[in-house]
Amino acid sequence: MAEHPHAALVRRGYEAFQSGDMETLRGMMTGDCTHHVPGSHPLSGDHKGADSILDGYYRRLYEETGGSFRVELQDVFVDGRGHAVSVHRVTADRGDKHLEDRGGIVFRIVGDKITDLDECVADIDRGNEFWT
Repeated sequence: MAEHPHAALVRRGYEAFQSGDMETLRGMMTGDCTHHVPGSHPLSGDHKGADSILDGYYRRLYEETGGSFRVELQDVFVDGRGHAVSVHRVTADRGDKHLEDRGGIVFRIVGDKITDLDECVADIDRGNEFWT
């Protein structure tokens, strides 16, 4: 059985993110896409628009961790009505701090474009401590 197009879209997005291919990611998002980041640290909040997400948030993930930020996709679930949920593992180093956590993203998809990403983490306090 073929993979649902929304699951395939999410998988391609993770591959592009991990390889640093921001232009591919830009083509997968609507111009007004929003990535909601949980927590109370300098990177948390709502990143609205592809430029803010890619040139702001994603670039800072790499810069703040000296390029060590890694996300390993573990699974993708879809509802066939424009939602996909990813489950992943994240690791990063920042100074003398190490982050290893589980998380996921709830994607909203219209047509073949991502319109919204709601990020969730297993340990919000760990993330807050790592990024501050």
